[in-house]
Amino acid sequence: MKLKVNSVQFQKDMKNIIRYSEGFLDGTKAGKVLFFRNLAIEVKNILEEFIDSNASVSPQTLHHMYEWNQVGQDSGRLFKINAVANGYGINFTAAFNQSQTIKDGSRVPFYDKARIIEFGIPVVIEPRTSNVLVFEDNGDTVFTAGPVNVNNPGGVAAQGGFEKTFNTFFARYLSQAFLRSTGVAAYLERPMVYKSNLQQGKRMGRSAGYQTGYKWIASAGMTGR
Repeated sequence: MKLKVNSVQFQKDMKNIIRYSEGFLDGTKAGKVLFFRNLAIEVKNILEEFIDSNASVSPQTLHHMYEWNQVGQDSGRLFKINAVANGYGINFTAAFNQSQTIKDGSRVPFYDKARIIEFGIPVVIEPRTSNVLVFEDNGDTVFTAGPVNVNNPGGVAAQGGFEKTFNTFFARYLSQAFLRSTGVAAYLERPMVYKSNLQQGKRMGRSAGYQTGYKWIASAGMTGR
């Protein structure tokens, strides 16, 4: 029994497969920019909803991140999530907005409310239009002629509440729930498209690999939706 092997064709096929693999890696690298951009938009939206949900469940820790009487509502957010994506990853940051609403008993909005309460910055309250300052403390009405020093506005539970929720999302929810439930993690762990297009790669080499790699990674952020 004799087995004939076309060594010329075999070498050509092997070279094309190697070029296909190299093209696949290059295409994956190029497509990561689009992948991260798509993922950044979705993660940003999920993060905002995650914060809203936590605020509704635990208003004492996140009430300062919303307008008065709008805790947990997207229309009342005093924070803005920014997501900047490139070929290396995504950078998420948060900025605080000024409050526009007025609390019952006040005449002006609480300036820098979100930042002051989040970082526990002490404030001094002084009468502006009269010689007496009137405010409520634990249900009692207090009258005073001097300034009032508030060492921890918003309460101890609120200080750092936004940062803790923000960090919890990325440390736990993103990897343990979001990426798994949406199918993104499984998609990235098993690049089945590489094998399914191997015959095309044997014929076309690098160009087939590049297109396959680019489309595979660029579509990863949209999988499972």
